[in-house]
Amino acid sequence: MKKQYDVVAMGEMLIDFTMNGQSTQGNNLFEACPGGAPCNVLAMLSKLGRKTGFIGKVGNDQFGHLLKETIEEIGIDSSGLVMDDKIHTTLAFVHTFPDGDREFSFYRQPGADMMLKEEEVDFGLIQNARLFHFGTLSMTDEPARSATWKALEVARKAGCLISFDPNLREPLWSSIDLAKEMMEYGMKYCDILKISDNEIQFISGQEDYEKGIRYLQDTYHIPLILLTLGKDGSRAYYKDMVVERGGFKLDTIETTGAGDTFCGSTLSGILERDFKNLTQKDLEEILTFANAAAALITTKKGAIRSMPEKEEVEELIKS
Repeated sequence: MKKQYDVVAMGEMLIDFTMNGQSTQGNNLFEACPGGAPCNVLAMLSKLGRKTGFIGKVGNDQFGHLLKETIEEIGIDSSGLVMDDKIHTTLAFVHTFPDGDREFSFYRQPGADMMLKEEEVDFGLIQNARLFHFGTLSMTDEPARSATWKALEVARKAGCLISFDPNLREPLWSSIDLAKEMMEYGMKYCDILKISDNEIQFISGQEDYEKGIRYLQDTYHIPLILLTLGKDGSRAYYKDMVVERGGFKLDTIETTGAGDTFCGSTLSGILERDFKNLTQKDLEEILTFANAAAALITTKKGAIRSMPEKEEVEELIKS
């Protein structure tokens, strides 16, 4: 059966308020940037011509409507997006450091994204997707946690490839132990794991990345692990292959969405190929493209609206 969607993702959608200069009175100005990791990933996939759909919940407020309009504008199917009349859309204020790294303050006590119930999820969207993507932030609290678990069962039963980005945000968890437990839960289901250098150390307890990856391979038997190393590039661990590709040096404004841009790019590359028989050349091409795309997004503010065009990425690789 031909599936209608390339990728359906489930999780949080929120507004990232990023610093944008000062007013004439000397007050800080913040720009309301639509965000949320799963939707950032879909935004990049849409830029690459993939058919995508999103499942999640926002408030029936001005920010929720802004988010709905934004994803529809960029071609993400919003039929799985629920609006909550009582709970507001989650907000995050992003403080950017001089090196482009950042720190978040979240307004999510609760936020609408946490309140998605199992009976509100359109499981037909998942059954109709070639690949299902999720993160841990839909598992911080009930009822969204149970809804995510059910979605994973449906995705597995429907024969979807399953992709997981833990996207560790410590302030959003009631305890660090619960964060670890939910990361481990996700790893039991996924075929593709995208994980950052600090997350691999957190989950495996190993300082050495290679030992950490080996621990995950031995424990969860994940077919493809993609390790991001910030400006240093990325690595792919697949069967008995390890492929590494360096990063691209550009003038970074902020790193918001870089990991998600990388993730969307790699998923698009994987969907073009036979996942069960990836070659070293396949992995090299996938990583090179994803590293370039991730470098480009760091030269702009925000994520969903800032995804690079395919031509821009190819141009950077050539140069």
